[in-house]
Amino acid sequence: MDTTHPVHPPSEKGFSAPPRSAASGTPDRTSRLGWLDALRGIAALVVVFDHSSYAFMAELRPELTAQFNTSRYGIMVFFLVSGYIIPASLERKGCIRTFWIGRMFRIYPLWVAVVAALLVASLLGVANIRDFGEQSVATVALAHLTMLQELLSTPNLLLVLWTLSYEMAFYLLVVALFTVRLHQRSTAVAGILAVLAAASVAAGLTLPASALSDRVGTGPLIAVALIAMVIAVCCASAGSPAFRLFGGLVGGVLALVLVPFNGTVPMWEGLVILAVMFLGTAIYRAESGQRTWRVAAWTAAVVLTCAVGSAYASGDGGHFTRRGWIAAFLLAVLTFGVGLTLRHRRVPRWLIGLGTISYSVYLVHPVLLAVTDGTIGRWQQNNLALEVAFYAVLIPLCVLTFRFVEAPSQTWGRRLARRVQPP
Repeated sequence: MDTTHPVHPPSEKGFSAPPRSAASGTPDRTSRLGWLDALRGIAALVVVFDHSSYAFMAELRPELTAQFNTSRYGIMVFFLVSGYIIPASLERKGCIRTFWIGRMFRIYPLWVAVVAALLVASLLGVANIRDFGEQSVATVALAHLTMLQELLSTPNLLLVLWTLSYEMAFYLLVVALFTVRLHQRSTAVAGILAVLAAASVAAGLTLPASALSDRVGTGPLIAVALIAMVIAVCCASAGSPAFRLFGGLVGGVLALVLVPFNGTVPMWEGLVILAVMFLGTAIYRAESGQRTWRVAAWTAAVVLTCAVGSAYASGDGGHFTRRGWIAAFLLAVLTFGVGLTLRHRRVPRWLIGLGTISYSVYLVHPVLLAVTDGTIGRWQQNNLALEVAFYAVLIPLCVLTFRFVEAPSQTWGRRLARRVQPP
């Protein structure tokens, strides 16, 4: 989901940096990417509502989610935004090394900060950490270090981190396509993944969650994934074309194995998630003139048909009702389409600001919820006052984490990227 890239990627990562206010350092609202900020901000608020409703809107939640899966809606919007902007951020300069530096400095600093905050809250006795069963601390830490823990049969320290595993798999695939010079074929990739999702349902191909880990063992799979990640990032960032090709292929194979065969969501949904991100890429290519809008429209039709058909045919699952999932998916695509249609309109500054802090909103809110669970507990009835109060505390807190964690780390990443970027 694209909670993990800057509101406006800096010039070495994809687009020219937007005009900024000298006083505030925030993007100007007339930026041509303001519509993406708006989508991120809206998606972040919806995801927060989905999770906070467990604690403060217990009566409303089951009635709503049966008809409309709020979590999947927000996440699918994030994934579409990621698909639109991440490949462009790699292709603008054509440097995999600077791409990975940008990703690491964007994702990990805040991730480390919120994990540390959760550990401190646990030590203080105001929050509980999830039970990892028989997995050792070292195993859990290594799995999370790869950011692929959701695909490595390791429970997420924070539940929301599962989407970052699919984001990382998407990065690996984007780099792989770039190294083999097939990145312009993203429309075909989206269609193929969607068709495979539908075919898996039609063929009755279902696997238990984390099927690959059950066969080879969680520890060995984590070790293999960690080594593969190091090879993929280091070799793909090397100067030698042969090393770049090898690293790209290793990362791509890793993603294509883990997503369908070791995810905790059904195989079809894992493939649909990747298809949705590549649909975002297809739309970007049409908008930038690299492909026609007709091709993008046909791609969207294939992805929507296969995704909805897969969800309907698979029936209700443990984590969704098919009606709620389909409604959320279709509305997410519609929301992205409306944003795209209005992309040349002026975007309100508050929406751009909300998009700016959306990654903080996404990662910080489960920590805050863990604290409220450990202090005031969960309410059996709807309590709108507490729901509003939660947002009133969360948003200013996320402004601070952006100001003191995200913004400095992004600056450091840009400086490092400029130093190592080939002439």
